[in-house]
Amino acid sequence: MEKGRVFSFEANEADAGSEARPSRDARDKILSAASALFLDGGLKALSVRAIAAKAGVSTIGIYSHFQGKQGVLDALYIEGFAQVEAALVADERAAPREAARETVRRYLDTAERFEAHYWLIFGEDSVEYEPSTEAQAAAGRAFGRLCKLADRLLRPRPSDGTESRAPTSRERAEAERAALQIWALTHGFVSLRRNAIAREIAPERWEPMILEAVDRQIAAILEERDPGGGGHP
Repeated sequence: MEKGRVFSFEANEADAGSEARPSRDARDKILSAASALFLDGGLKALSVRAIAAKAGVSTIGIYSHFQGKQGVLDALYIEGFAQVEAALVADERAAPREAARETVRRYLDTAERFEAHYWLIFGEDSVEYEPSTEAQAAAGRAFGRLCKLADRLLRPRPSDGTESRAPTSRERAEAERAALQIWALTHGFVSLRRNAIAREIAPERWEPMILEAVDRQIAAILEERDPGGGGHP
């Protein structure tokens, strides 16, 4: 990994037994309560007392599991990016463009199913929460997954079935740029769907519109890189 980078092209927790389940249950209740409070009132609605009251645990329980509010937010942040990373794992057997479409579909589903996590990790910067090094690394891993997919779009596998060589510095930079463009476009649609404008558009039209926009963006990226080349599958 290059110095200063937190993402990488490299990308189940076992059952700890019945003795660990009460602790896990309490932890899940705390995170669920924090998620609900965040959706209702944002970061300002989150305090140790409010989370404890919502979860039905003592404030000592919050500190025992998470060392306070920062720990709760870090856990949600890491969980959120773990879900995003899972959504961005592309099917290695699929053609690059189809893999990209399926990845976007899973991303949209993740943004909807894990709404609180999503808006915590993609919300505005706040003095009330600074992601830890571990949390930032989780974000980097998710972006690394999308960079890997972008690299496949830009550098198709050799026709003889052999593994592609490692990307050069320039190719890595191109993949990062393409990944950011695709991510920004998809996130923009997710944000619009949450806005009041969404009421003007039938729910079933959103996904086809997003997929069409991503298709066009990919075509534009490939055309810019290889004018007249016809793009890749």
